[in-house]
Amino acid sequence: MRRDELLDAAEDLLCDQGSAALTLSAVADRAGVSKGGLLYHFPSKEALIKGMVERLIDDFDQLMAAQSGATYTERYLAATLEAVRSNRLRRWAVVTGASGNMFLLAPIREAMARWHSEGLDDEPDRVASQLVRLACEGLWDVASHDPDLNAESDLRALEDRCRALLKR
Repeated sequence: MRRDELLDAAEDLLCDQGSAALTLSAVADRAGVSKGGLLYHFPSKEALIKGMVERLIDDFDQLMAAQSGATYTERYLAATLEAVRSNRLRRWAVVTGASGNMFLLAPIREAMARWHSEGLDDEPDRVASQLVRLACEGLWDVASHDPDLNAESDLRALEDRCRALLKR
């Protein structure tokens, strides 16, 4: 079994049942592997959560790198919408899993600080850029709880309005 499949199983478990259900045995059961198979990749629950946190950050950084746009905020908006549309990132589940451990949350806080400060000085309208980035956070968090809440037409309308705000 691949590492990503184990991380998928852990994220699915968190989304379905919450942080109390996140045990190594439950993740192994969900993934259809022995507990020893899981321990080979993740020797502890903390290592498993750390793996989810690292993957979440790496995934979003890769989405950002794949986007085109004149400004960082335009790329941030496009990456967020791609994450929501593909249901690729499940930040709520990962943060829930890490919430009891400040050490495990530190990389998320550092990434969030980077994502929300990078390129702001180069933006035509710093405040509009901050508003769009914060709107992206809200959209991502809401979509994590209810992926079907916003239809594609809703996402297009939100994207258009955010892009218009950046053009002012």
